[in-house]
Amino acid sequence: MQGGLTPPCIDWRFASVKLALFLVRRLILSVLVIIGLSILIFLIARIVPGDPARMALGANAPDWVVENLRQKMNLDKPIYTQYFLWLNGILNGDFGESLYTKRPVIEDLKEFLPASAELVLFSGIIMAAGGIFLGILSTHFNNTWIDNVIRLIAYLGVVTPSFVFAILFILLFSSLWPILPVMGRLSYGIVAPAKITGMISLDSLIQLNFPVFFDSIKHLILPGLALALGGLSQEARITRASMTDNLSKDYILSQRLYGTKERKILFKYLLKPSLIPTISILGLDFATLFGNAFLVEMVFNWPGLSRYGINAMLQKDLNAISAVIIVLGLIFVTVNILADLIIFFLDPRIRFGGDSGGE
Repeated sequence: MQGGLTPPCIDWRFASVKLALFLVRRLILSVLVIIGLSILIFLIARIVPGDPARMALGANAPDWVVENLRQKMNLDKPIYTQYFLWLNGILNGDFGESLYTKRPVIEDLKEFLPASAELVLFSGIIMAAGGIFLGILSTHFNNTWIDNVIRLIAYLGVVTPSFVFAILFILLFSSLWPILPVMGRLSYGIVAPAKITGMISLDSLIQLNFPVFFDSIKHLILPGLALALGGLSQEARITRASMTDNLSKDYILSQRLYGTKERKILFKYLLKPSLIPTISILGLDFATLFGNAFLVEMVFNWPGLSRYGINAMLQKDLNAISAVIIVLGLIFVTVNILADLIIFFLDPRIRFGGDSGGE
């Protein structure tokens, strides 16, 4: 009997080594991606027509003042020197000064990033929970009118951009159904709680300030829903497709032959393996929420990082633009690594199988 315990031990040891190798490989690739992204955005920002120093000071500024600012921004140096100086500053937490806000960019990131993170986290919860729920519901009522309605709604959600939902919500809830706020993070007269994370809903909940918490949630509903609907529809379609495909697998048929109840088959045996492709896409969709939030934040006057990035682009604020894109890139690769880790623990074929495909 003792020998029967050995293979699982070996399997888990092998799985641990494979997990470590996976993490090292993904981290190396992520670093290379971020370096490549930094080079790309730096070159694009320098190639775009217009002198950033002149744009920052205005057309009437004396030439010597403009030249002084160009030297301060290292624009008078060769482009490869500019890149290494810029990269060295980023590694030391110095993104330079924003020409748009006249403050250090790192201070802007600390102010605007929590607002976007709060919106994206709220949207991500709606996207994941709603998409998986609708996928399960559609599978349970497969080929019925309920399934057809969910599929139609999911299709419309996939093909409709987030900003269209945002504008539609503004039109509906600003005049026709004025039951939810359509602008800002808090109602007029409501004082924000003491800053801990910068996320008003979380900070108010930590401080047990429930009036502010519920008011902040009300302000999150419309922009969060507008931002989440596209991804929610995508997750619903993928979950349904995966679960429907797995319905014909042998392990499901065997459970039915044993007389297992359909609800138990659905949630215990069918859902877990069917969520693997959903989580893969969910990780990508969650990371892209920050990018999709650009226009949604503008429509709802949400003071987040994406709106800050739009204004920086309009002002050709190179430091701010570069910082926003680097931060979004870091978020993107981090979320994808987390999604791959979840899939690693969900799928035993990945944990215990070899890359070569051998058993």
